[in-house]
Amino acid sequence: MTGPALRDWRSVRDEVLRRIRAREWAPGELIPNEADLAVEFGCARTTVNRALRAVAERGLLDRRRKAGSRVAVLPAATAKLAIPVIRKEVEALGRTYAHRLMERCEAAPPETVARAMRVPAGAGLLRVRALHLADGGPYAFEDRWINTIAVPGAADQSFDRVSSNEWLLENAPYTHGEIAFSASKASAGEAGLIGCARGAALFVLDRLTWDGAASVTKVRIAFAPGHRLRTVL
Repeated sequence: MTGPALRDWRSVRDEVLRRIRAREWAPGELIPNEADLAVEFGCARTTVNRALRAVAERGLLDRRRKAGSRVAVLPAATAKLAIPVIRKEVEALGRTYAHRLMERCEAAPPETVARAMRVPAGAGLLRVRALHLADGGPYAFEDRWINTIAVPGAADQSFDRVSSNEWLLENAPYTHGEIAFSASKASAGEAGLIGCARGAALFVLDRLTWDGAASVTKVRIAFAPGHRLRTVL
């Protein structure tokens, strides 16, 4: 099977999923290697690799180095979590969105951030701190670091009219990422911005995204008390 429809990783992923669901590739079966699939689909091997990785992340393929990829015998149930545009998230709740830029500057990140983003110590990253509002009240506070080597267009953005969250999702592609969720006591600064008592429990999201081997952005988002996260299986 060849043709333009299978020359991007998403269409390759969808065809792989179709074959698994149709039992053209049975549970436990070793599927064709990446090189053979690239020839069949008429695309680059890296495109096939990206597609198979996405299927494996759903728990439907078992991938082992040098051993190939097999259809999972007992597929794991996985949660699907998309990175939301906060504006759309607020508007979906029937509330009016606004955003307030607190800080935008080039700065050297803390050692922990530099290490996580795999950039040299003292490297200049773009830091953006902003408050997201719903019906005029605090919804979430974000503290973001952007690697302008990976996303050069970000250096030209003011982020005062369109938030960095929305601009990055529309303009900065990413291949994979890491997300951590936690509960954190509001610091004095966070309490003042979010409008809660100092020490109040906040829902905090720490996210780091990558485009291949290059880090794109690392962000910490603290949501106002009462925030709920929903996902699907």
